[in-house]
Amino acid sequence: MTSQEFTSDEMMTVAAARSLRDGAACFVGIGLPSTAANLARRTHAPNLVLIYESGTLGAKPDRLPLSIGDGVLADTADSVISVPEIFNYWLQPGRIDIGFLGGAQVDRFGNINTTVIGGDYANPKVRLPGAGGAPEIAASCREVLIVMRMSSRSFVEKLDFVTSVGYGSGNGDRERLGLRGRGPVKIITDLGVLEPDPETSEFTLTRLNPGATVEQAREAAGWPLKVAADLPVQDAPTDTELTVLRELKATIDNGETK
Repeated sequence: MTSQEFTSDEMMTVAAARSLRDGAACFVGIGLPSTAANLARRTHAPNLVLIYESGTLGAKPDRLPLSIGDGVLADTADSVISVPEIFNYWLQPGRIDIGFLGGAQVDRFGNINTTVIGGDYANPKVRLPGAGGAPEIAASCREVLIVMRMSSRSFVEKLDFVTSVGYGSGNGDRERLGLRGRGPVKIITDLGVLEPDPETSEFTLTRLNPGATVEQAREAAGWPLKVAADLPVQDAPTDTELTVLRELKATIDNGETK
């Protein structure tokens, strides 16, 4: 337990880091996933293998990378291979344990939109960065973790566009579509953690963050959010977790490139 105050974003990042087991191979995206993965490697999972889409295997950055093309990833990697090799020989055959994804929208079955918001595909209100490697990560990693701040704008009843498939419309869709991986096993948010119901695959609130309430989570979901009967509160970040996390973030906030 910590003696320090912490933000909901810090709690979310710590919860995501705690979900990574030592020795696992983790396909990491930039942003919150990268912060959480690097926090895990510096705390409880020193043997976590970080894989970035640019082709770096076993990267050990001493600061948070600014992008998948940041030189610190290649400088500290065990090996650097081509992007096609990452997908053809590592991701698609199911050799990567955990994929870390974020998104602009997510629905009750863990499907993700990172493509367009509003309107239609040709004339959206907002055009987002797009798919990148996310659809392949969602399809082929042995399991997927989704990290997103929870709000009714991002947790929606119906996606404007399905970029990456979670459980489709429910149980059995992944198998029908021939997707190799297990799919998303957690949605980690600033209010708590959601996990798929074993019978329906609909995401259910299973853990609250310290200071958050069920009412806040329900208000932030764009569908009638189901809540587990037994709803524990997650442990607050430890002093060590907070110190390491803040040191990591300072390498970006202060513009350090050591």
